[in-house]
Formats: sequence, C-alpha cells, structure tokens
Amino acid sequence: MKLLAENLALNRGGRPLLAGISFVVGAGEALLLLGANGVGKTTLIRAVAGLIAPAAGSIRIDGGDRERSVGEQCHYVGHLNGVKASLTVAENAAFWGRFLGRKPDGRDAALAAFGLASLRDIPAAYLSSGQQRRLALARVLLAHRPIWLLDEPTASLDQAAAEALTRVVADHLAAGGLVIAATHVPLGFAKARELALSAAATA
Repeated sequence: MKLLAENLALNRGGRPLLAGISFVVGAGEALLLLGANGVGKTTLIRAVAGLIAPAAGSIRIDGGDRERSVGEQCHYVGHLNGVKASLTVAENAAFWGRFLGRKPDGRDAALAAFGLASLRDIPAAYLSSGQQRRLALARVLLAHRPIWLLDEPTASLDQAAAEALTRVVADHLAAGGLVIAATHVPLGFAKARELALSAAATA
C-alpha cells in the first residue's frame, strides 16, 4: 500500500501557500513534516485527510480500499483534541468508537496503551492538558485505519506519554500502517523520513 501526493498546490485564505509538493509514503513508513509555524504543515495534513481540496495536484492511495476515499482510510488527530468535557474518559472513547466503527472490545486496550485505564470514570473536564491529549490520541486504536495523520502529536505530553505514543506508532508501522506527522520536535518514530516545508516551497 502506498499514499501518493503529486504536484500539490494548496491555498489558505484564498492565497497560495504551498506548490509543487510531491511525496510517497509506503507501508511501514512514517513521514515527518518539518518547518516553521505557518509554513503549511497543518494545511497539508488536512488536505490528505480530505478536509481541504487542493488547488492543483492529486492525493491517492495505491493498494487501499477502492470503495473508500483517502480521507475515509485515515485517522486524523489535529490540534483540537475533540474531547467532551462532561463525558468521562471511557464515555469519550465509547463515542469515538461508535463514530469510527470500533474494533470489538478495543476501548479498554486503547485507554491502557496511553495510560488512561485508571482514569476511565473521571470526567474529561478534570483531566490535565496532557491527559486530554492522550485521550485524543487513543482514538487511533479504536478502529482500524491504515493511515494516521498526526498534527503535533506530542503537544502537552510528558516523556512517558511521548514514549507510549512511540510504541503505539511502532506497532502500527510494523503491521504495515502509514504515518504522516507534523512536528517541531524529534518523535523517535522508526522508519521515518522527513519532508521540510520552507519559504522556498511556498508561492
């Protein structure tokens, strides 16, 4: 399986932001998007997720599910955690599991992988920012999606939580999954390549 972006051009606010962007990510690989704030990392991830239409170029999958769009084969975890404050940790996970079509009995394992099992009955309003981020990331384990799109995934995470994320990503890659992550810090992902977005790539 491969994710291919060919000669992408992306706009933001009606103005050209990125042009001539091409890359290929194969099964078991991670692609790290690097660059200064505002250069277009989030915009590029959102385009892969199908949330933004490219001004030019294409994004496609070779070897994926032909009945589903690229976006439907992706998990997208953006800057906003998508956590409902009035629901407990377990209830938040249950909601996302239903929405995503969760794997049978996957909720408890997903929470445990991110160190949230002991907090399952705590309302999300009482979680720290790092705990809320872990709850958002646990979403990727609630249903199978071959492509994970992670925007600054380690934001608010302590070292132990960041290491938990690294382990989860390593398992996903070992199973043939793909990861695209925007980051300002080293993530420690195995089989990771880098795509630097800079002023030279903007229009």
